[in-house]
Parts: sequence; structure tokens; C-alpha cells
Amino acid sequence: MVTLKDVAKVAGVSYATVSRALSGSSEIGEQTRKRILKLCEEMGYTPNAVARSMVMKRTNIIGLIVASIENPFMSELTSHIEIHARHNGYNLMVCNSSYDTELEKEVFSLLLGRQVDGVILLPVGSGSYSSLQQLTAQVPTVFISENLQDLPENYVAIDNRQGMAAATEYLYSLGHRRILYFGCRSNSVTHRLRLEGYEQACKSAGIAPEVLYSPFERSSQEAGYRLAAGYFQDGIRHTAMLCASDSLAIGVMQAAYENGVSIPNRLSLMGFDNISFAALPPIDLTTVDQPKERMAKAAVDMLIERIKNPDLPHTHEILPPLLVLRSSCRAVRS
Repeated sequence: MVTLKDVAKVAGVSYATVSRALSGSSEIGEQTRKRILKLCEEMGYTPNAVARSMVMKRTNIIGLIVASIENPFMSELTSHIEIHARHNGYNLMVCNSSYDTELEKEVFSLLLGRQVDGVILLPVGSGSYSSLQQLTAQVPTVFISENLQDLPENYVAIDNRQGMAAATEYLYSLGHRRILYFGCRSNSVTHRLRLEGYEQACKSAGIAPEVLYSPFERSSQEAGYRLAAGYFQDGIRHTAMLCASDSLAIGVMQAAYENGVSIPNRLSLMGFDNISFAALPPIDLTTVDQPKERMAKAAVDMLIERIKNPDLPHTHEILPPLLVLRSSCRAVRS
């Protein structure tokens, strides 16, 4: 491993001169600096980040914990977080908790051991806040995509109630009166908030809310497929299905195809999240958009602000959702 002393020996200068060249000090001439920097590149010198962090009391690394990197919504959000963090001079260290609360605590401790400057967390579920309290107290932390309501923690989320209410109202405007909320997980705060929006819109429209709860731990395509396969076996009792996530909706599409159910001719289908797959021509899913780039930027900005000013009060930022209309829904007669 090439060290500063190695570079200094080849350059014929002192260790301090090489250090000044790398730090941008004005104590050495521009010609000398350029020569040393060029030599560092040629020799493959890599700055010792650990040593630098001990001096600067900062690593310029942000930790990110996601519940599942395989989840399309979370992977897209991760990409936006990495881009915005790097734009602000921070590197990103990503950990996958695999929907395991114990692993979530383990990787959070790992990040603390790596002396990250802050942590962004897409939590396993509503219990993550209480289980991680001792850890989040040690480092600036921002929760993202999980509405912790009035809890004293920083978070960025969308208005899930408003989003699902708007989706229900849209289906009602198309003439649907039997609208099923599909795949709600009772242990998810996000899903419960979406359920509240759905029930509120049903009440305002004067129609009966109908919910098919999911027994699965994750809102995956596989969960949507298996849940829909059982639903179709009992006969279609609704004209529209409003899924708790896009991944569930894509699973429903797979089961519908295998059971000869035409979407949207026999069943209108809506999702929630607006993952990239939803826009593919064979899918073309009407959905509720979570503005992933805006959420990522808000979370990174919120975290950096707290890294620089640790005594700032907790902040809750709720972003508005947006309906994205595609071809998976159609109008029906009342």
C-alpha cells in the first residue's frame, strides 16, 4: 500500500509538503502541488480515510438501512439517495435488514461502529422506532417512507391517507361501486394509513369498504400472486381492486392472466408507489406516485442539516402523492 512517505521519497520533498499538497494548503506553490498530485495518481496513492476521519471528527459517510433491497420501490429510492448524498460530498454505506428486526439492530450497530455521520432508515415496520431508540439516540437519524405520526423522530413520508383516498375517488368517478382494498398488512403503519384514506373515501361516497388482508410479511409480487390466486378461485365479486403496493398489483396481474381474467375489461386494477416496472407497456398500471427523488433529496438534506446542527428539533416532512393514470382501469356503468 502506497503511503505519503513513499510519495514524498519519490517526489524528493518532505512528508509535510505532500500533506499540504493534498489538503490544498496555500503554503506550497501551484506547480509543486500539481507535480505531487500527478505523482500520487501515477503511484496509486489512496488517502487513509480512517486517519482523516480521526482528525476531522467526521467520515463523510451516511449509512442507509433498507428493509429489502429486492423491493423495487426501495431499490429505486436507494439509487436517488446515493446520487443526492454524493452530490453533497457524502458516500453511502448500504445495509439490507431483510425484514428482520434483529438484523436491523445488528446492521445499525455495524454502521455506528463504522462511525457514519448519520443514518437514513427504511424500517422493517412500526416496531422499528422503539426497538432502535437506544441506537438512534447516538447518531443523527432520518426515517423515510414510514409515517411515525407524532413520535419524536425525524422522518420523510408521503401523505398515504390522501393518496389512497384520491385513488378510491378516481375509481368511484369511473362508476365503480364495489372496490376492494387488496393486500393490507395490519402490522404496517403505512398500510393502515392507506386503509384510513380508503375507508374515508368510501364513507364520503356512500359505498361499503371491503378489505382483503394479507397474511404475508412482505408486499411482494409473490404475495400478490398467491393472495389473488385464492381470490379468483372464489369468483370475482368486485369491479375494481385497489392494491396496497405496485408489487402486489403486478402479482395480481400474473394471477389474473393465469385465470383468464381480463384487466381492465373484467377487473380494474390500481397500485401504489409508481415503481419503474409499472410503466412498462405490458403492465401500464394506474397507480399513486410516491415521489422517490423528492423523498430522497428531502431525507438527505434533513440528515445533513442535523449532522451539522445536532441540536435542531425533530422534523416531519409529508409530501403530497400524485395519481398516475394509465390503462389498467376503465369506466363501468353504475
